[in-house]
Amino acid sequence: MARTTMAAIAAAVAAAALALTGCGGSAAPAGSTASTKTLKVSTFSFGVEGFTEAVVKPFEAKTGIKVEVVTGKNAERLNELKATENSAGVDVMVITDNFAAQGQTDKLFEKVDAAKLPALAEVADFAKGSDIYGPATTYQLNGIVYDKRKVSAKDAASWDLFGESAVAGKVALPDISATSGQLTVSGLGTTYGSGPFDYDTALGKLAKWKPGVLKFYASTTEVSNLMTQGEIVAAASISGFAADLIGKDSNFAFAVPGKGAYLATNRAMIPVGAKNTDSAYAFIDYLLSADAQAAALKGYNDLPVNTKVSVPESFAKMLGGAVPDPTKAGYSTIDAVKAASEFKTLADRFAREVTGS
Repeated sequence: MARTTMAAIAAAVAAAALALTGCGGSAAPAGSTASTKTLKVSTFSFGVEGFTEAVVKPFEAKTGIKVEVVTGKNAERLNELKATENSAGVDVMVITDNFAAQGQTDKLFEKVDAAKLPALAEVADFAKGSDIYGPATTYQLNGIVYDKRKVSAKDAASWDLFGESAVAGKVALPDISATSGQLTVSGLGTTYGSGPFDYDTALGKLAKWKPGVLKFYASTTEVSNLMTQGEIVAAASISGFAADLIGKDSNFAFAVPGKGAYLATNRAMIPVGAKNTDSAYAFIDYLLSADAQAAALKGYNDLPVNTKVSVPESFAKMLGGAVPDPTKAGYSTIDAVKAASEFKTLADRFAREVTGS
């Protein structure tokens, strides 16, 4: 009888231990409340292989938390989240600030508790102070990628390039649905008008340039193909794509606009209805860490907001000296909450006044 009782107790203890370690999987670090259930992370299609290798796999190895990665464009992922009320169970969505603010307006995201993210203490000042619910994890500069054989560095540093007859039919500009879209519109509003929200001036300029624009692109893949095939000689673009293109072909370069230079931050948001919030916080804090951000820079050209990361001089030179502190090179952030509140109207006008026939 005693042996039976002792065996039952031992079995119960073993079962409890197994439950605590996720049924035999790796346990979360000591002191962590992170769940060992699969964490679902939604992120950009561009650079996802690098993201998986540089961030996801090291995070899994460190914490024992399994991560499932799903991808898509900003607008597509946000629309799906809204339409399905997060039936897919996304726990973390990495998304550009303007789209993060749109989702926030539609009550799609929870407010992230900064106290649960120790790594925030190392984040640069320019990436702080926003009303967006999720923290900035990395950033992208908006500028002009160009073919050095066809366009001079001086010409590439001005938005005027896109109206020049010498390159007519050989340039591309972003559609408003692309990350570069809002940044370019605001850049034109500042350069030729009263500021980043002077949409009348910006859209008027784009409409005037339209006959000489080969493509208003929605995906950086389109730009890459057009550039490498020699169909275009310049495009307004975010820096991550430009750095990837330049790394493959030294005939291309990136120019910082002399005026109207804006950057976008990538935000880590927790959707309403997320099932694994403890693991979500663990992942976001890891995204903010110096180790993860250094790996992100090396793996897929996302620029770090963590001040402990050392940016290679060659990389800084490639981006016109705009890193590690883009504000010194003239870059500014846009009020993403205001931009989000006006985005639908802007998108409708863009389709009607710029890309419409």
